[in-house]
Amino acid sequence: MKALVLESKATFALRDIEKPIISSKQVLVKVAFVGICGSDLARFFEGKVHSYPTILGHEFSGVVEQVGSEVTAVQKGDRVAVAPLVPCDQCENCQQGKPALCEHYSFIGSRQQGAMAEYVAVDERNILVLPAEVSNEEAALIEPLTVAIHGIERIQFHAGAAVVVFGAGTIGIMTLLALKARGAGEITVIDINEDKLKIAKELGATYTVNSLQVDLNDYFTTHPKPKVVIETAGVAQTQVQSIEIVDKLGKVVYIGTAVREVTFPPQVFERILRGEIEITGSWMSYSAPFPGFEWQAAIQYLKEGVVDVRPLINEHYRLEDQEIPFIKMRDPKNPAIKYLYKISE
Repeated sequence: MKALVLESKATFALRDIEKPIISSKQVLVKVAFVGICGSDLARFFEGKVHSYPTILGHEFSGVVEQVGSEVTAVQKGDRVAVAPLVPCDQCENCQQGKPALCEHYSFIGSRQQGAMAEYVAVDERNILVLPAEVSNEEAALIEPLTVAIHGIERIQFHAGAAVVVFGAGTIGIMTLLALKARGAGEITVIDINEDKLKIAKELGATYTVNSLQVDLNDYFTTHPKPKVVIETAGVAQTQVQSIEIVDKLGKVVYIGTAVREVTFPPQVFERILRGEIEITGSWMSYSAPFPGFEWQAAIQYLKEGVVDVRPLINEHYRLEDQEIPFIKMRDPKNPAIKYLYKISE
């Protein structure tokens, strides 16, 4: 089969390699579409991989090509999405029904062969059969949608609550869509890319704010402070601003990972105490029974048309295009939300 192999830092090669051999409890998936995640950019450009060579790709859909002898819930020909986490099932967190916090997990597209290839071997329990209403193309965006759903469900908030989302990238826009499905009230999306803010507005944001042009502390003296802030940008400045702008007794969810030192000035940290602000992190998108309600909810949202991910898809690429979409995605002025490799129909 053809596979896009990351052979060293920032070096792809299109290779002919052996098709995976599945175990009795696995399924061989013929990959249809695979998305490029921000974490894939770090793996490609910064060498943040566990070993070379490696095959990236964890946001994907496909068609079942072959099933193992013990597989019962999936049939050849089923169209599927795939949950990429492979929990160990042995550690304390797994035993407590918290697979996202597994201490010894594997991960498709990171610690084991990913989907930037024509075929990938997947454990039966990681397979989600798609309804007729959800296309293979849409299904490649289920994984990032589940990340947004998991983050929102880390807190409780009332229907109609005012929410701020920092970041208008893939996860930020997915969070906007999931918040609307969940019954949030006015949603303000904050970013520094005008094109992405325009997309957020078109997809239902009540307000959009360019924080390069607007002082947020001034803005939230004339606009109501949000009851909920969800930080998806992973930028030190916005991670601090999340605490600055949230209302007293408000809630902050951190989805974006920290890439630089985050420093809270004393007066900002004091807001946590005086405002009794609730702060939580959100990691991946899994719960028990595995892979979790997040995945069922995402599929249901797409099936019923409550969430439409199609406007987020900008371009298709072939494996032969290699690093072209990676280079485009790294451009901070790029307005695109999601690039997909189209590997088969």
